Amino acid sequence: MSEKSPDAYRTISEAGEEAGLPPHVLRFWESKFAQLKPVKRAGGRRMYRRQDVLLLKGLRRLLYDDGYTIKGAQKYLREHGVAAVASLADAETPSPDPAQDLKPTVESQQSETPVQAEVPVQTAPVHDAEPVALSESQIYLARRALFRLEQARARLSGVLEKTA
Repeated sequence: MSEKSPDAYRTISEAGEEAGLPPHVLRFWESKFAQLKPVKRAGGRRMYRRQDVLLLKGLRRLLYDDGYTIKGAQKYLREHGVAAVASLADAETPSPDPAQDLKPTVESQQSETPVQAEVPVQTAPVHDAEPVALSESQIYLARRALFRLEQARARLSGVLEKTA
């Protein structure tokens, strides 16, 4: 796709691609968020403005990254406004510092006997059912969750190496 001007209108496919969402999600969100109103051309074709795409990105962040429900995102949008949600589009999420939670307390440093906890290993039951096809958004969410888990694992390994 050729690079468009930031102020150019985008089709539903282009807006979805830019926001990282499939077109059916954009159509669904239009029914859930009154503030999301793309311009409709002849024949009902949707054209998204720059502000619409930023709002989509902000909503995606609230719903997919920050864990809001649709009702929670609607409330956030009502309370903070379109500009605040759109500003979330490209804002950096500060990653939590896993070392903060692992810092020993004064009491544990003063303890003379080390404490060991036994953690039971739990395995998930194995099912013989046929695999289920996942939607694009489910695959996206699973990959994003896996990526974040791998990042957290790497950070935790680094912290544990420093404390060992």
